[in-house]
Amino acid sequence: MRAELINPFVKANTSVISMMGATELNQKNSYLVKEVTLKDDIGIVIGVTGEIRGQVVLSFQESFAKKIVSNMMGGMPVETIDDIGKSALSELGNMILGNAATGLFENGYQIDITPPSLLSGESVIYSTINQQIIVVPFETEMGNLNLNISLKDKDEK
Repeated sequence: MRAELINPFVKANTSVISMMGATELNQKNSYLVKEVTLKDDIGIVIGVTGEIRGQVVLSFQESFAKKIVSNMMGGMPVETIDDIGKSALSELGNMILGNAATGLFENGYQIDITPPSLLSGESVIYSTINQQIIVVPFETEMGNLNLNISLKDKDEK
């Protein structure tokens, strides 16, 4: 995966998460995996179609999710991720991927995104067939999150 495909997602993630109240967002070293394991974490899966295709999974600790949902709801305390919280997290994914789509468009790529799907459980494994996933980890004062990106442009087999 080329940096010009990954960077708009990293930039969008940083921008949106900062806007949602994470005052310090520290990007760590990226690495490649064949599958993403969510252990008591929450994942938002959004598909990418068009000139670039694949999936992006935003994964984060439940404590991070509660703080983000609280911030999105005007500071109201959040004890559990209920249906409203799930909707807020899905909207967070839409905001990040929508901003990334704009960044890709500015680089000459036309994409669309699918509606988000939410993953949660004690141990969920997300994998792609014959394609690696680049993991871009972030640390914040609210908790950790990972941007898991698996993309191909239209010319790749």
